[in-house]
Amino acid sequence: MTMGFVWRKRVRLSTSTSLNLSKTGASVSKRAGRASVSSRGNSSFRIAKGLSFRKKLW
Repeated sequence: MTMGFVWRKRVRLSTSTSLNLSKTGASVSKRAGRASVSSRGNSSFRIAKGLSFRKKLW
């Protein structure tokens, strides 16, 4: 198993939109209630505090 350092930074653009920066590039994500979708095709659904389900859409 490979482990290493991960760098991420989230900049809030509005109440439901964020600019996400990482070593591999930038993306924009939009939140609606408990669900969010990013411009890279990742979706996330928050089940409870600290627990979420993530899935790649495309």
